[in-house]
Order: sequence, then structure tokens, then C-alpha cells
Amino acid sequence: MQHSTSQLKLSQLAASIPGSAILAFSNAVKERIRNGEKIYNLTVGDFDPSVFPIPRVLEEAIIDAYRNRQTNYPLAEGNADLRETLSSFIADVQGLCYPASDILVAAGGRPLIYAAYQVIVDPGDKVIYPVPSWNNNYYVQLTKGHHCRIETRPEHHFMPVAEEIAPHISDAVLLALCSPQNPTGTCYTADQLKDVCRLVVKENERRGPGKKKLYILYDQIYHLLTHQQTEHADPVSVFPRVKPYCIYVDAISKGFAATGVRVGWGYGPEPVIAKMKAVLSHVGAWAPMAEQKAVASFLQSRDAVKQFLDPFKKELFDRLQQIYNAIRLFKREGLPVDAIAPQASIYLTVKIDIPGDASALLLNGAGIALLPFSVFGATKSKKWYRLSVGTCRKEAISPMLRAFKKILQENGEPAHHSRSREA
Repeated sequence: MQHSTSQLKLSQLAASIPGSAILAFSNAVKERIRNGEKIYNLTVGDFDPSVFPIPRVLEEAIIDAYRNRQTNYPLAEGNADLRETLSSFIADVQGLCYPASDILVAAGGRPLIYAAYQVIVDPGDKVIYPVPSWNNNYYVQLTKGHHCRIETRPEHHFMPVAEEIAPHISDAVLLALCSPQNPTGTCYTADQLKDVCRLVVKENERRGPGKKKLYILYDQIYHLLTHQQTEHADPVSVFPRVKPYCIYVDAISKGFAATGVRVGWGYGPEPVIAKMKAVLSHVGAWAPMAEQKAVASFLQSRDAVKQFLDPFKKELFDRLQQIYNAIRLFKREGLPVDAIAPQASIYLTVKIDIPGDASALLLNGAGIALLPFSVFGATKSKKWYRLSVGTCRKEAISPMLRAFKKILQENGEPAHHSRSREA
């Protein structure tokens, strides 16, 4: 006998947790594509492997690992050879010293973020996070934390700055940050981040011994994909005194176009990492053995890493810059659109100032799919959208832009130049 959903009696979490609004929107677009519609899908934070394949050296190492029958359980905390390699890689790339014992490997970044929330946040504890941002609202709900959302502003490139965070930190236990930021493709400057870290250290010193501390969870999964003159800033590098209170999350998923390979790592203060290891040992969210062996081999070759990253980043930036330049031209022509110059990742932040639901108009009228900032938790940025180039073919950009311009011309009133903001 089947029961309707309304008759099911499950946990309070089951009754209250929604599915991902991001995935719901993206999956609906994919379904329309499967049904034969011509759509420029700029929603997904993923890569088309036919356009952006993973590094050949990594691919061959994965195949070799399977052929060598590396198919048994890995260590729950990550294989020793991979954690040693990561320790060296972190030192070379960021200049930070984290021994293998302070590193935890998992199946991508998500289990690590989940584990960090679980070991820091008790029910009712305050978690500070910016909006728009990726999935923090769901992680707070999963841990029954108290949401403290900071609505970020375009004048700060949608990054949460110290003056916005300061009023909320006195009783918070977690500050969830991401740079380069998803969904905006923008980054902290070193000075901005230093001011935030100084706040955290000062607050923890105020609390004194025996009191629960405030930790920074720093998602830097896009940090290898900075563009042009942008430099990645991370907490411990800009303010070393924050090291006891900072947990990093990283992975191969974005920097190496390897979203489906599922190898991520977290590192930070040993007492916190040890508890995260304990949590994940019960979840079984480890990266597969063969992939761990392959990533260890690949990251040991800094030449192979560089040979992949340099052209990969150029291809991404060329796409982002071409679209950005066109949007800025549309704005100069008086059309109601704007964008923030791309700094990192695969995303462009776009403002579309037309009446109604611009995402629906673009999708139904031009076959262009963008994600509104509302699916990333923002309520005060209704005209702003995320555009992703991870599946974008170069030959599709010009026709997409022509269709985009036509929608702007048909549905928007010309923007008043005196009121426009230079991004």
C-alpha cells in the first residue's frame, strides 16, 4: 500500500528540508534540452568534458590505478601518500605549513563542509554567512543552527566585508566564507580579508579560555582559477594569527575541471580536523582509492599542473571577457544591463534591469538559461544573475549575445546613464 507524502511521518528535518533550488532550476533546464529545445545553458557550476576535459596526465593515472587494482577501501581520512602530497602542494601554492596529520581527504568539498558544520555548530548556534552564496542556508538547516545572513552589496562585489560582519560576531560560532565566491566570480582583496580575520581573532581573545570559539570555514575551491591580475587571498596568509580558527576546503573539482572525480581535502587546526575525521569515518564519504592514487601522482608533478592550468584558465577567461565586453557595450548603448568584471572561477555576475522575471523571459524568449541570485539565498539582489561558462562553446557566444540583446531591446526601457553604476 502506497502512502501519500502528506501521510508520511518522518523526522522534523525531513519535513522541513527543501531540495536544492539551484539544482531544481538547472535540472529543469536540462530536461528541456533532453526534450529537444535549443538552450544556451549557462546555469551549471560544472564543465562539459568535451570542451574542458580533465588533465590527460590525471586521466591516465586514474586508468592506471584501476588497472593496477587499486579498488579496495582507502584510509577513512585519506591515504597517507595523498595527504603528504597535499601538504607539499599547499606549501608550494599558498606558502602554508600544514602537516599530513592536519589534512582530511573526502569525496569532494561537500562532505568536508558538512563535517565542519557538524563538529562546530550545535542546535541554536549562530552561523554567519553571506548571500548570495552556495548552500550555506542548507547546511545551517541540517545542523539546526541559527541563520545570520548578510545581504552583500554590488559596490563590494558581493563579498562580505568586516563592517558588515562585525555587528553579528559576539555570539557566533561559524563564519562561512568563500573566495573566489560562488555565485559571483569575485574575490576578497588581501586588505578586506585581513580586516575580517582581525575581527575573528579579537573576538576569540575576548571570549577567553574555556569558551566556544568562532571559526572561519574558508571555501577556496576556485582559487586556482584567478584571472589576469587577480591574486587569491586566504586567511592564514594575510593574518597568521587566525590559523587556530580557520578551516580550509579545497578540491580538484573546479581547478582541474574534475567535478565528477570526487577528491577534496580540508585542512586546519588539528583538534577540529580530528573531529571531522571522526564524523566522516561514520559516513563513508571517502574519495575512491584509484582516484586518490591518481591525484597524488598528478599533484606531485608541478609541471603537469601548470601545463594544464595555463591554457585552461585562458580559455575560461576568454569566454568570460567576451561576454563581459559585450554586456558593457550593451550598457553604453542604453540597454538595461550591467556586469562586474570577471576576477576568478567560471562565473560572471550580471545585472538585468527589466520588468518581471528576467530568467523566465530569457529562457522562454531566447533559450538562454541563467541562475538568479535568489536561488543562492539573496532577497535584495533581484536583478542580479549568475552566468557560467563551464559548458560554453566559443562558437555559441555570438548567437547567444545577439539573442540576449534582442530580449533587452524588446522588454526593457533604456537605462538612464545618470543612474547607472560603473561596475
